[in-house]
Amino acid sequence: MREQGIGEGTIYIVAGYANYNGGVRFFSLFREHVKRGGKIVAVFAGSTRQRLTSLQVVKELLECGADVHIVNRKRLLHMKSYGSTTSEGDLLVVTSGNFTGPGMAQNVEVAVLLDRSTTRRMGFCWSDLVARMMQQGWSVSQPKLDNMSAPAWQLLYDEEASTVVLDETDEMTMILRLGRADTARINAAPGSNAAKGTQYFWLSKDCYDFFPPLTILNSRGVKRTYSSEIAVHFVDLGLRSTVRVTFEAENNRDFRLGTGPLRYTGRAAEGDWAALSRISETEYELRLYAQNSSVATTLGEHAVHLIGHQGKRYGFVANDVFGAVAGEIVGRASAR
Repeated sequence: MREQGIGEGTIYIVAGYANYNGGVRFFSLFREHVKRGGKIVAVFAGSTRQRLTSLQVVKELLECGADVHIVNRKRLLHMKSYGSTTSEGDLLVVTSGNFTGPGMAQNVEVAVLLDRSTTRRMGFCWSDLVARMMQQGWSVSQPKLDNMSAPAWQLLYDEEASTVVLDETDEMTMILRLGRADTARINAAPGSNAAKGTQYFWLSKDCYDFFPPLTILNSRGVKRTYSSEIAVHFVDLGLRSTVRVTFEAENNRDFRLGTGPLRYTGRAAEGDWAALSRISETEYELRLYAQNSSVATTLGEHAVHLIGHQGKRYGFVANDVFGAVAGEIVGRASAR
């Protein structure tokens, strides 16, 4: 997107898999692109039986003004390519990354960027590629917002359905070193200046695959945010609370996790560690560890990514590995 002038030409998205969090960082840019006269063409795989492309991502792209095509069956469409066409030529990214939260953020993927001079020498043309795909005799549908009961929508799965089961590869724990902004209100006195504002943990920009679809849009404020409600078991407090995790799409482009129940409790200080374990599609367990504890020292080794420039770090580890290090049975607190 840094190479793409907003409002110039056509943006192309082609992928076998797509979900809402794969596109959440781009939706605001896509809206602005179309508003300024640009176009967006997306081609995804769909299936009545497999979870390939979600109705949430397709609906959002259509609301952005995109032209969306759904090819029936993954075996016909397995490519992952992105790019654009402008007056300067065609830009092409060929990659292993699908248009999903993991594919766009967390997985180890490979990608090759072919600039406009390279595609010109190759004779590559995005419009020709898409036209030839549509001429293959495949079963291709174009879902429309004015007819949500059309057969095209049956090729898409519902990310928010109660039947969605968390894949075991997503049973992860985020290890997070807490900063001053995370803990100031936890240690503040009620009614003090330090207590003002919302209690939250500031998270990484790369959490798209760690949370459910962020389909809740802000109702106040000018800058767009995307949120999801999750159930968090605050293990240290012995309580369960529904909180929001929010992606600041048009501000700092980072994630914030609501941790209101910790306000005024004095349970964590700057430099302490938090472990947020995902135990189902929408349920998590949060545990806190003092920075000088042996558990924190071991967990800190997994926090290999930096956030900002003040020593804040994070990382991910499998739930069973976290449980072995911390001496915890992940999921037990939620079963009580």
